[in-house]
Amino acid sequence: LAQIKKYFNLRVFHITTYRVWAFGVATAVFGYFVPYVHLISHVNEEFKETQKEWILLVCIGATSGVGRLLFGKIGDLIPGVKKIYMQVASFMVLGLMSMMIPQCRVFEGLIVVCLFLGLCDGCFITLMAPIAFELVGPMQASQAIGYLLGLMALPMTAGPPIAGLLHDYFGNYHVAFYLAGVPPMVGGMVLFFVPYIHQRLQRARPTEDPSNDKMLPPPSSA
Repeated sequence: LAQIKKYFNLRVFHITTYRVWAFGVATAVFGYFVPYVHLISHVNEEFKETQKEWILLVCIGATSGVGRLLFGKIGDLIPGVKKIYMQVASFMVLGLMSMMIPQCRVFEGLIVVCLFLGLCDGCFITLMAPIAFELVGPMQASQAIGYLLGLMALPMTAGPPIAGLLHDYFGNYHVAFYLAGVPPMVGGMVLFFVPYIHQRLQRARPTEDPSNDKMLPPPSSA
């Protein structure tokens, strides 16, 4: 029993800012996989003459890699929990791009949308660990990330099957992509208030807040 308590420690959920952030992220990723799973089928229906639909997934993957490198470096320059504002922006743009997919009438437009989807994916993924570190401190960061991934699993998995059911009902993916853009925007709005809540709690209990532990500064070049 002691070992179970050790590995399933729920203390991170006693931290208000972590709870808000974790459930905000879980909400935001409800439609996260819908473009990844159904984009090719949508292209085959809407652009029957196109034989290069695979380019879209390559664009998402390539810009996701670039985004992880770029936004990781930018995140190092932003102090404390203000990094969350980058996640807010990425979720807002991610939701907007998902809604833009049915609006694209030319294949090149979908390429542009996928480039932005990849950048948003890279930004969101690369900032998860630094934000968890800032919210719960270094000793609980690994568990905080683990619980976050667990909370994300169900909505991320449920999104594509629901989108498939909407396609069967309406005969196309338009409604599915429109609705898939709503959860990231809702989650982004929830995350927007996390830094404000964090600052208020810090002022109220400055000695008890585990997020007082800051990330180590980069080593000097000297």
